[in-house]
Amino acid sequence: MVKRVLALSSLAFFALASIMAQETPKPKEIKLPAPRLEAGRPLMSCLKDRQSNREFKPDPLPAQTLSELLWAAYGINRPDSGKRTAPSAVNWQNIDVYVALADGLYLYEAKEHRLIQVLNEDVRGLTGTQEFVKTAPANLIYVADFAKIPRGTDEDKRFYSAAHTGFISQNVYLYCASEGLATVVRALINREELAKAMKLRPDQQIILAQTVGFPKK
Repeated sequence: MVKRVLALSSLAFFALASIMAQETPKPKEIKLPAPRLEAGRPLMSCLKDRQSNREFKPDPLPAQTLSELLWAAYGINRPDSGKRTAPSAVNWQNIDVYVALADGLYLYEAKEHRLIQVLNEDVRGLTGTQEFVKTAPANLIYVADFAKIPRGTDEDKRFYSAAHTGFISQNVYLYCASEGLATVVRALINREELAKAMKLRPDQQIILAQTVGFPKK
């Protein structure tokens, strides 16, 4: 009798586990195409044309453009070591790049060069106070993960995170100059509201956001 009860309990447990697994959908994944590393304009030309632009068309960015934008921002350029296109103190790599698109919020995973959906709702309007953020095709959100910095004061962590974000955002500016895209980096963000929507931990902090799209003119 006891064996029968145990067997039935085991069957019920595995059945419940199977149902729960079916009810927990796998996050949407966008595998990005490989970046064209031989593409683009000369560096000096890009520096000459680097500028902030706050007028965007609503047209979505093609997958190839999004791929190269993210790789230029903070992709892995030395696969043997995992080091990135932007410098990082002690190679902490503590900045996460999120992308707010019309169909949801995604986290860029540089190792696999892919996007993982973390929210299936349009949160572009939360990424800034200006009207254009609501309709521009892509808003990058730079989030510092203090858990990846094992030493130093909170002030040290904020300082390094701000510097790291600056390097990344400049990479985005140069890529946009090369490809004729509009971009502007922004600090006017309701960080508390956006962090709540993104379900960030207390030791994750939003540093800046950056809008990218095709210029209106």
